[in-house]
Amino acid sequence: MNTYAATINATEYPPHLKHKIIFETFEQLPPNEAMLLINDHDPVPLRFQFQSTHPDGFTWEYIEQGPSVFQIKISKL
Repeated sequence: MNTYAATINATEYPPHLKHKIIFETFEQLPPNEAMLLINDHDPVPLRFQFQSTHPDGFTWEYIEQGPSVFQIKISKL
């Protein structure tokens, strides 16, 4: 079983706070730690944002891919 330094259920936050909270949580991760993101849709725009702001600084692994629940393991390199 995977363990995560943090778990964020994005469905619990208003839209204008989701990315802010996700990135703040990621920034607080020690290197080689991971967080679990839970969402109700595939967060493709968020992945593009990670690629833009943290190139080569993260990994993105789908744990569950819908259709109604998406779980993504985001690791800090």
